[in-house]
Amino acid sequence: MFRAISLNETPSPSTTISLKIYYPASYGDSDQERNTGVVPAAKRFGRMPVIIMMPGINVDPYCYSWLAKSLALAGIVTVCYQIIAEEMPGFTSLTPGLDINLLRAENYGEQSSATAIGPLLAELHALQQEGVLAGMLDLDKVILGGHSAGGTGALLNANRQWYPEICGVFSYGAHTGAATVLGWPENTILSLPDTLPVLIIGGLQDGVIANSAKRYSENNDNSNATEPLERTYQLAVDDGCVPAYLVLLKDANHFSLVYPKDQSTGRPFIDFDETASGQSIRHLLRDIIRTFVEKCSAEEQTAEIGLTPVIHDNLELIHRYESSTKNSKV
Repeated sequence: MFRAISLNETPSPSTTISLKIYYPASYGDSDQERNTGVVPAAKRFGRMPVIIMMPGINVDPYCYSWLAKSLALAGIVTVCYQIIAEEMPGFTSLTPGLDINLLRAENYGEQSSATAIGPLLAELHALQQEGVLAGMLDLDKVILGGHSAGGTGALLNANRQWYPEICGVFSYGAHTGAATVLGWPENTILSLPDTLPVLIIGGLQDGVIANSAKRYSENNDNSNATEPLERTYQLAVDDGCVPAYLVLLKDANHFSLVYPKDQSTGRPFIDFDETASGQSIRHLLRDIIRTFVEKCSAEEQTAEIGLTPVIHDNLELIHRYESSTKNSKV
């Protein structure tokens, strides 16, 4: 289903968020379904967890639909959205919705820098009250997810003091390194704001991260595509996170989460090539993310039940896997 909601107090051109919400449906071949195209939600899953998927800069949210459709088949609702905004002066882009001023060193942590999350959660509460998804959403089990800049936005804003509905966060091709242009010292890694379950995923062929290294220090080179992710896992994840995962894939690049790939926008021209089948990488990403979301939304989690089975079934694609389950219950 589609929705459009307002972004309050946001300068032109961005005044609206366009949403596409993926859910498991149960087609009944009724006249109403035939006439409107609106299909009832599948009730066999009961109340369903929800992912808010924060996109990368200039990445069309349709490029995440392959993942959203796969997750819907597992009883997980996914919200994809787009905002067109001038978040960097002089550059109008499709964005995840970030207030850059709130990421500056002097302002960081005062409030959420993700302008879309609050309005999106409000719309989910409205959908819980009426319509196709009424009573079907578990709004105590909202997971923030994101890719690239959207992944960083998710990691930095997964804070239950701001958004009590959130129960976990995952990112692909993202880290919490702070750009020096925003007033941060070189090589600063920002801590995650809450002790939520966290999953950080990346690929050794990530040319976008590698070629963006000088944003964080003039002394950095583009020799290591995953170092910022590894440092985020080591330095930003609080010891109380329950659990925390780092998964680095041998053959994946910055846009491996994106399908179909769009070479006309963003920065794909600085990415490296995938060194394995894109389909095999996406299948693994699907299974890792689904398993993590199911773990976050379960009533009980144990250290023994995690991503390990998925990882062991795909060792040929895995470069590094680490987990930290310092507490057995979320």
